[in-house]
Amino acid sequence: MHADSHFADLSFKTLICDTPRPGVARIILNRPASMNAYTHHMTDDLLAAIALYRDDDSLRALVLTGAGERAFCTGGDLGGSDPEHSRNVARSAMGQGREMREGMQAVVLALRRLDKPSLAMVRGYAVAGGLALALACDFRFAARSAKLGDTSNKAGLLPDEGGAWLFPRAMGLDRALKMTLMHEIYPADEAERLGLVTEVVDDAGLEARTLDFCEALAAKAPLAVRLSKMMMEKALTIGLEASLSDAQMAVMITNPSEDVREGVAAFREKRAPVFKGR
Repeated sequence: MHADSHFADLSFKTLICDTPRPGVARIILNRPASMNAYTHHMTDDLLAAIALYRDDDSLRALVLTGAGERAFCTGGDLGGSDPEHSRNVARSAMGQGREMREGMQAVVLALRRLDKPSLAMVRGYAVAGGLALALACDFRFAARSAKLGDTSNKAGLLPDEGGAWLFPRAMGLDRALKMTLMHEIYPADEAERLGLVTEVVDDAGLEARTLDFCEALAAKAPLAVRLSKMMMEKALTIGLEASLSDAQMAVMITNPSEDVREGVAAFREKRAPVFKGR
């Protein structure tokens, strides 16, 4: 544990938060008996934890994962293990929309809006809303034994947590429709081939590989990391000329920065740079 932040002091009913490496925050979905299915309590907790990561400049990379070996997250809790706070599919039409808008949809948006990197570490199942949650992160590292797919239609539900937008962008429209309409779940190697997973790692080495990657990310120049992410996200929705214009504005921030001076000096002195984000 690295006490470079107050993030590890956070206490939530449904999450465990810590800082396992310098500059790295970790959020663990902590409902393993329910395969980390989300509830109202969990989405509220996630929104709070993500905001605290966003606002803490000492934290430069986020790992999102699930407790236990059985699941990353299996979507909304339909099993009634927490009846008061499970996903309520019997309420009014307006209540349904509000539940989604203020719950997991808000979590997915919060992750996508981050200007710092996030990574989903997947063990076990990441299905339905759980797959959307993983795809809301920038990277997905999966254990070789992991299973990923969409089971929402199997219960007559929809990919309403963001899957309708995220799935086709990851794997193409035809494959996304096939996955959702046929309730398909893929082993990790197949999910990687389809574009749902960034990297597959043998189960025993997953945590070490994930934390090594995030620690390396956290050591990069924060201004360059944040602006590169923002530029690439926006570039998916605009033309080349507009993207080049964004780049012109961004270099006016990075090129005069202390980090660039440090990076150039480190290159010339053949040493590792120490970036401070300014």
